[in-house]
Amino acid sequence: MQYVIGFFIALFIALTGVGAGTVTVPVLVLFLGVPAPVAVGIGLMFATAVKLILVPAQIARKNVAWRTLGYMLLGGVPGVLVGSFFLKHLIDAGSANLLNAILGGILVTTAIWQIIFSFRHMEDNRDSRDRSRLLSWLMFPVGAEVGFSSAGAGALGSAALLSMTPLAPAQVVGTDIAFGFVVSLIGSGAHWFTHASNTGLLLQLIAGGVAGAVCGTLLSTRVPRRPLRFALWVWLLILGSQFLFNSYHVWAATRWSKPAGENSLSDHSPSGGGNKQ
Repeated sequence: MQYVIGFFIALFIALTGVGAGTVTVPVLVLFLGVPAPVAVGIGLMFATAVKLILVPAQIARKNVAWRTLGYMLLGGVPGVLVGSFFLKHLIDAGSANLLNAILGGILVTTAIWQIIFSFRHMEDNRDSRDRSRLLSWLMFPVGAEVGFSSAGAGALGSAALLSMTPLAPAQVVGTDIAFGFVVSLIGSGAHWFTHASNTGLLLQLIAGGVAGAVCGTLLSTRVPRRPLRFALWVWLLILGSQFLFNSYHVWAATRWSKPAGENSLSDHSPSGGGNKQ
């Protein structure tokens, strides 16, 4: 099962340029029962391994805009470190359910925004102005999201490149994959030293992911990206909603258990003593 999951996630990354952390974490948490902090670390490490295969192919095809990548990393690198340490703070505070709720919110927000952006991008002509210098500021919160949830580098990075640069679609994908590789590499290093991991599961995902990355690279010029991306966002909207639904149930169960405890204490309150008189 883990090999199949790794294969299809890597296949999607190669075909669309997105999906590494965005897909890996919810699949691991919801379908394999992996704790969210461990899933985030595995998602980052898996993304690093898969993109290590994809980046050389993008460089060989001259699809990486190095100047634009530099602007992205200027904000993304410090952002991923901040996000990683924020996740550590939540774990140390024992806020597991809050973490799941935030992950669900990130997935739902990203999916809705990307679906809207997909329709806008189909209707509007692209702005040919080069505003790549602004990417340094924009990529800081994107990097923080990657460090916190392992999601966002592919989805939000490619959207920013499409909106703020005149790069061709192939260069958008190549530059974004290179950006995702670097921030995932740094984020996975931070998670490796601060959180528990599951090396066996990670290696199984990577084994399937290598085959998926190779197949996706060979098929990338023949398969249209847009329909696959749209299907991915709809699916992530469903997964994110499931995260929020599960978190609400845990919160509601905790809240409703408190009045019962308070009622049991009230039996020993001074008013109870007054009845005895």
